[in-house]
Amino acid sequence: MSKDRLEAFSDGVIAILITIMVLELRVPEETTWTALRAELPVLLAYVLSFVYLGIYWNNHHHMLAVVDRVSGATLWANLHLLFWLSLVPFLTGWMSENDFPPVPTATYGIVLLAAALAYYILQLTLLRAGGNRSLLAAAIGRDLKGKLSPLLYCLGIGLSFVNRWLGVALYVVVALVWLIPDRRVERIVATRQEDGSFGDEG
Repeated sequence: MSKDRLEAFSDGVIAILITIMVLELRVPEETTWTALRAELPVLLAYVLSFVYLGIYWNNHHHMLAVVDRVSGATLWANLHLLFWLSLVPFLTGWMSENDFPPVPTATYGIVLLAAALAYYILQLTLLRAGGNRSLLAAAIGRDLKGKLSPLLYCLGIGLSFVNRWLGVALYVVVALVWLIPDRRVERIVATRQEDGSFGDEG
């Protein structure tokens, strides 16, 4: 099956989620720095969630750039990922508007963990469709960041009950790790284009 509709639908959903988050930001009633400072936790949580949605959009785009076809299992796996991402605006509000209490902060981490696992499942369905010699398999490599992230999420979830800021700090660390540019896909695509094998899903 063609991947075009899957990409278009995913792009639309993520764009809507970002829009929902920004529409839920409250405008301070006063025009002072003090009034803005009161909304700072909500703004910072919005920034963190915006970055996470951006990371997923970016990596989703790169992953699909090196595949030519998707399966029925891929469509369901993609919906599974979008389900967990759709909870990000809700958890962002619940966590930030209550000053980051332990349970909402831990639940935010649980959703991030579930999204990471859903992304991994989506990746597996694409690998199964393309085979071990596909461009995607070459681009993924050892996937150290993908293996490290769930461990950090679990640690952050646990630490949220000890010190909420430690939990948030670990969520920030994971986001920063993924913000570091990863040129694997570009390198693989460029190499295959040079030797004329681009598009061969082996």
